[in-house]
Amino acid sequence: MRALGYFFSEAAESLWRSRRAAVVSIATIAAGLFVLGFFVMVNANLQRVVRGWTDAAELAVYLRDDASPAQVAAVGEMVNQSGLASSVQFVSKDDARREFAREFPDLAPASASLDHNPFPSSYEVRLNDVAQDATAAIDTLVTTLGAVGGVADVRYDRTWIARLNATVRVVRGVGVIIIVLLTVASAMTVANVVRLAALARREEIDIMQLVGAPFAYIRGPFIAEGLVQGGMGAVLAVAALLAAFAAIRVRYAAFLGDAVGLTGLAFVPAQVVLLLVIGGMALGCLGGFAVARGVR
Repeated sequence: MRALGYFFSEAAESLWRSRRAAVVSIATIAAGLFVLGFFVMVNANLQRVVRGWTDAAELAVYLRDDASPAQVAAVGEMVNQSGLASSVQFVSKDDARREFAREFPDLAPASASLDHNPFPSSYEVRLNDVAQDATAAIDTLVTTLGAVGGVADVRYDRTWIARLNATVRVVRGVGVIIIVLLTVASAMTVANVVRLAALARREEIDIMQLVGAPFAYIRGPFIAEGLVQGGMGAVLAVAALLAAFAAIRVRYAAFLGDAVGLTGLAFVPAQVVLLLVIGGMALGCLGGFAVARGVR
């Protein structure tokens, strides 16, 4: 405990002597960890949006106006026997017109004034859990239904969701590369700041070596200095994350709910916050250790 007290007291004095460089180092670590935490937060909320859209995705089979009752029944039978549907609902032409009037009240008078009902009858299909990983089977079903007599069109919402997922994966890969670069930059910054401190204390270190002080006693303050810088940077990053989250929730929560159906923004999980703090301290410790190894 006495040695630890010595390490951290020396580290505190060193940080105060080189406070400008230390501030830059802490800010660099905080920036890197903030980007990492913000990326995790955005990714978590984006996954919630995609998951919600995926759960709500439907298969709609639009029928021709001249489709015979036998053709309509055959389409329903085919969907029910596919094993991919959790529910199948037949929507008549009148039901479709009422649904349109309910969703677009401003346009309802215009549609009601037409001398014929332009809305087709359809089957609205909610896909089941089996369909989550059966993209090929769904594509086959869509192609088969499109060729059945009496079918005018088949709409499958998950095509664009699959493209969105692919886009998210690309963005996630780019984010990981940026985070790795920032992590390396943070470690190098800490190492340089600690190296400056080591140069400033060169004479003191020489004296300690002459009197036979153990290397662990000489190197300890540098590791502690990196540890403190990393910890302070991590705490600063978490505080910035909380501030950013609060600002986004106040300013954009309602907009995101209306635009993409995201209800209740989620902050970074507590485990991730803990990992950010531990990671920041480990990062600083690594930078200090890299310099301490060179002290002989």
